[in-house]
Amino acid sequence: MSTPEDINVRQKPAVAATGGGTETILATKQLTKKFGGLTATDSVDFSVERGELRCLIGPNGAGKSTLLELITGQLSPTEGDIYFDGHDLTDMEPHERMDAGISVKFQSPHIYESLSVAQNLRVPLERTDRDIEEVLEKTLDRISLSEKADEPASDLSHGEKQRLEIGMAITLDPTFMLLDEPVAGMSVDETADIAELIRSLHDDGMTFLVVEHDMEFVRKISEQVTVLNQGSILRQGPIEEIESDEEVRRIYLGENA
Repeated sequence: MSTPEDINVRQKPAVAATGGGTETILATKQLTKKFGGLTATDSVDFSVERGELRCLIGPNGAGKSTLLELITGQLSPTEGDIYFDGHDLTDMEPHERMDAGISVKFQSPHIYESLSVAQNLRVPLERTDRDIEEVLEKTLDRISLSEKADEPASDLSHGEKQRLEIGMAITLDPTFMLLDEPVAGMSVDETADIAELIRSLHDDGMTFLVVEHDMEFVRKISEQVTVLNQGSILRQGPIEEIESDEEVRRIYLGENA
């Protein structure tokens, strides 16, 4: 069992990397995940600044989903550490990471189809001390679903379901939002709606890490882009630099050239 002294020693690197005196809110150190003989993430040193909107791209099998699942606690690392806002997340349970300020929306909507839109938004609020009615009203307006508050979630379009799940995540007032391919399968108009919602939340100070394949969408929302390839970081920088990089174009963007 860990002693208080052990815990204090364990916390020091997290505070140094992502504490209040730093610009970094999330950092991974030598983060490695192996599945048998396959190395899905290979000693990844990755960070996101407070208030940043970072997109994570890369070809299939690059390790994007694995990195996301390591950050959210769906997977445990083989080696390495994960720090967030002064906390060491490495051994935390997923719900403890949510309590620390992280929310996540996975690619497929995880909503309660048999409940109404408003009832879906109430579910995460039940475990908080927030004013449910006030948050409910504001969130419905934020995700443009006020007029459908009493409709079953099963009646929503694909894009509306995605907005609803983002709404469920923001009811918890997170400081950091992880989105896994939020516009997969959407129409052009639905994609534009999600881009507008993300930009609006970002303008209010929320930090984002968005895993996405749709480069047009990435162009609309991104500030900084990280490119993963074969479990390692290949390039990082503004979208203009990423798109003009010959190596990136060869392994990823060239797929659509």
